[in-house]
Amino acid sequence: MTVPFSVLDLSPVVSGGSSAQALRNTLDLARHTESLGFHRYWLAEHHAMPGIASSATAVLIGQVAAATSRLRVGSGGIMLPNHAPMVVAEQFGTLEALYSGRIDLGLGRAPGTDQRTALALRRSPEALSVDDFPEQVHELRGYFGKDSTVTPAAGNEPPVWLLGSSGYSARLSGLLGLPFAFAHHFSSENTLPALHLYRESFRPSADLDHPYAMIAVSVTAAEDDERARELAAPQALSFLRLRQGRPGPLPSPEETAAYPYTPFDREIIQARLSGQVMGGPETVRGQLDALLERTKADEVMVVTSVYEHEDRLRSYEILADLYGLKPETAP
Repeated sequence: MTVPFSVLDLSPVVSGGSSAQALRNTLDLARHTESLGFHRYWLAEHHAMPGIASSATAVLIGQVAAATSRLRVGSGGIMLPNHAPMVVAEQFGTLEALYSGRIDLGLGRAPGTDQRTALALRRSPEALSVDDFPEQVHELRGYFGKDSTVTPAAGNEPPVWLLGSSGYSARLSGLLGLPFAFAHHFSSENTLPALHLYRESFRPSADLDHPYAMIAVSVTAAEDDERARELAAPQALSFLRLRQGRPGPLPSPEETAAYPYTPFDREIIQARLSGQVMGGPETVRGQLDALLERTKADEVMVVTSVYEHEDRLRSYEILADLYGLKPETAP
């Protein structure tokens, strides 16, 4: 089964590294994956996370778009409740005006951070509710209309996607007739129910005449299975620390090996890794093909978080080789 492959990047900051280096690595990875034939490159919005440098998402999208020439570049996603819809419209209207036909606006309703940081972003306790997300989406899209007075948003609407990790956004995306991106990489148990709900709820719209579902998948590809497991271990520890309320940079392999895991820690890590794709080429191909068969996804967005930048580049190279991606034939 051949589908487009894309990239989700959180600009990971590694232990002993810096945000500046993480951002330079993002630009390098974008150029590299464009040369390999990947379709889109999305950046994720998270705040007050020492291991993630993509917090100023719209700014970084502009930098990635400027550093590339073919890739579609977008947000995976903008957490709309954190922002005034008009400001988002101005930002993405600017991006679409500059890079016409290459920008995607993925929208989510989660804060992408803790409640204290969300309050700092939104500046009002009353703004912390996500219940008015559908109204926010409607307001945002109105600013892109040709009769809008919001410049440069007016007439420069990029394709809008809804993102989700549960049934709420799946249903809303279907009812609005929008493409839907599901976060399989951290909510794998909800993937099939959410995709079923999206397709069942879908109503054709001016944006889309049939459902289009993309899944974001954590993939670690290496020369063999053992090496892939070694590469994936630091991000599993990073997730464990996040669950413990101690987020930090992506740990080194040495920190990972020396960590005093409890039996409960290992259960959490095993559950985390069970929804991921990792291994040598044959293993990765088998796992991805099986996932595509189960989900019938129209597109796969790959997130790879490993300590060494060169290993991350290599993981995407292996995927491109496995699925025969080529820039001249990519969608």
